[in-house]
Amino acid sequence: MKTKQYKYYDAIVAIFVAVLLISNIVSVKLTSFGPLLFDAGTILFPFAYIIGDVLTEVYGYKKARRTIWLGFVSLLLMSLTLLVVQALPPDNSWGNQAAYEAILGLVPRIALASLCGYLVGEFTNSIILAKLKVKTNGRFLWSRTISSTVIGSGLDTVVFSLIAFGGLLTGSELWQLIATVYGIKLFVEIICTPITYAVVGWLKRVEHSDVYDRDTNFSPFTRE
Repeated sequence: MKTKQYKYYDAIVAIFVAVLLISNIVSVKLTSFGPLLFDAGTILFPFAYIIGDVLTEVYGYKKARRTIWLGFVSLLLMSLTLLVVQALPPDNSWGNQAAYEAILGLVPRIALASLCGYLVGEFTNSIILAKLKVKTNGRFLWSRTISSTVIGSGLDTVVFSLIAFGGLLTGSELWQLIATVYGIKLFVEIICTPITYAVVGWLKRVEHSDVYDRDTNFSPFTRE
């Protein structure tokens, strides 16, 4: 059977992977606004969940699952590359080894945290959204995107923060970080809901795709 060709699926996947990689690199910086403490990746990473919502809603869980694994492999490759480069002996004329280790030296730990949190959060988000779409017969998109993000993003935030910053921050700082990052992710999801509606509606029209996962195998580890 001939596989259906989509105009914009590849571009959306590329944007998703770019958001994932960039947000993980900049996550090494902790920033604060008044009492709010969060890693800098929080300014971009919430859009990974929005893009994941769009992928699942328009193209279905199978396509979203493929994208999640592509993001995982890309992040793993980036992390391993940075680790190897850090271990390479610097030339005597290059005096920036300490600076490299101070900034990018933390990235493998950030990447490990993100890999664990990302897989749990993204798959949870996509599965919940796909199942709710069937239950609601495609209605109330806002309820599906927000409720799936509440659970998926919550799991992601806790797992990521504990692995990435456990032992580096005090207990109170760590839970403050988790609460702030989680709140920002939900805030971005909610305020971007009109944009999500517009993008989903446009893609469904131009791609002629509106997949319902009624008989889908939701295991992350199958190609069915």
